[in-house]
Amino acid sequence: MIVTEPTQGRPLTIGLFWHSMNSDNLGVGALTLANIEILRAAAAREGFTAHFIVLGWRDSRDYYLSAPDIENEPLRLRHLVRPGDKLAAAIRRCDLVFDIGGGDSFTDIYGFKRFFTIWVTKARTLWAGKPLVLSPQTVGPFDKWWSKPLARMVMNRARFVVSRDAPSTRFLQDLGVRSHILEATDVAMGMSYTKPEARAEGAPVKVGLNVSGLLFNGGYTKSNQFGLKGDYPTLIREIVGWFAAREEVELHLVGHVQSEFIGVEDDQRVSAQLAEEFPGTVLAPVFTSPIEAKSYIAGMDFFMGARMHATIAAFSTGVPVVPMAYSRKFIGVFGTLGYEHVADCKADDPADILERIQQGYLNRAALKAEVADAMKKVDARLAAYTDLAAQEIAKQA
Repeated sequence: MIVTEPTQGRPLTIGLFWHSMNSDNLGVGALTLANIEILRAAAAREGFTAHFIVLGWRDSRDYYLSAPDIENEPLRLRHLVRPGDKLAAAIRRCDLVFDIGGGDSFTDIYGFKRFFTIWVTKARTLWAGKPLVLSPQTVGPFDKWWSKPLARMVMNRARFVVSRDAPSTRFLQDLGVRSHILEATDVAMGMSYTKPEARAEGAPVKVGLNVSGLLFNGGYTKSNQFGLKGDYPTLIREIVGWFAAREEVELHLVGHVQSEFIGVEDDQRVSAQLAEEFPGTVLAPVFTSPIEAKSYIAGMDFFMGARMHATIAAFSTGVPVVPMAYSRKFIGVFGTLGYEHVADCKADDPADILERIQQGYLNRAALKAEVADAMKKVDARLAAYTDLAAQEIAKQA
C-alpha cells in the first residue's frame, strides 16, 4: 500500500493543489498517491512529520483510502475567489505548497475558466507569501495573449518548476521562465502496487487494452475534438478482433477513467459494450483505487491504451506496452525516457497503428527489455525530485 504510517518528527503542513483522493480519473489519483509517498519520505528525511491538505476536484466515489495525515478539501470555482473563502483558509494553514495541476491542466487549451481555476491557486499561494513548487507535470501550451504573461508570472515566482518531460522543459525555457527548472518524470511511475502471482507454464497470454471513453465518444464535443487521424471506434474494434482471433490470448478490457455520472468520459461502459460485442474477452472490474488498477495491469503480458496513466501503470511494472497518444504528453513522457514505441493517433494512419501494436505484441520480449532499461532513468529522475522536495522542506526548519 502506498500510504504508509507517518513517522514522528516536527509537524509540517503541505498543501497538495490540484491533486485528488477520489477522482474518477485514476491517473489523477495515481499522481496524488505517488506524490504523497515521495513528499512523506522527503519530509521524514529532514525530521518532519508531514500533514497533507489535498485541494482539488472531488468526484462522487469514496476516497481511495483514509490516513491520519491526509485531509481532503475539495474545491469549486466559488471557493477560489470570494473573500475569506476556503482556499484562503487552507493556504494560511500550509507551510509550503506542491501544485501538480492535475498532471496536464496548466494550459489554455481548455479555455479561460479552466486556465483561471488552475492559475489562481498558484497566484494566491504566492500572494500569501507561501513557498510554491510545481510538481512534475506537462506545462502548456499557452497560445492566448492573456495566458502567457499570467503563466510566466506565477512560474517565475515559484521556488521550482518541475517538468515531467523534455518537451515541457524546452517549452518553459522558450517561455522565459526564470525560476529553477528540474526535469524529472511522471511521479505515478513510482506508485506502489501488488505484484502478480507467477502463472503456470502454458497459461494464456494476458493482453490488456485500455479504451478511452472520451476518444470513443469523439471528445466532449462528440465530433473528433482531439483531431484523430482515423476513426477511433473502428480502430479499437480492429484491435480487439485481431487479439480475439488469437488462440493463445486472453484479452482484458481495462478502464482507467471510471465515471458513473459523466458518460462521455467513462471507459468502463465502452469496455462493457465491446465485451458484449466480442464474447470471450474479459471485462476488468471497477477499481476502488489507482493502486488496485496498477496491480491488475501489472498482471498483463502486453498492454496498450489511450489513457496515459494506464500505460504508465504497465510501463512502470515492467509490462511491454504500446501507448496510443492523442496529445504531446505521451511522446514527451515516454520519449524522454528513450522508449519509442508510441502510436500517435493524431498523426498515424489507423493501419499503421494496428501494425505497430501487432509488431509490439509479437516482439514483446524485446519491448520488455527496453522498458527495464528505461526504468533505470525513471529511478534517477524520481530521486532527483525527492532530493529537491527535501531541500525545500528543509528550509521550513
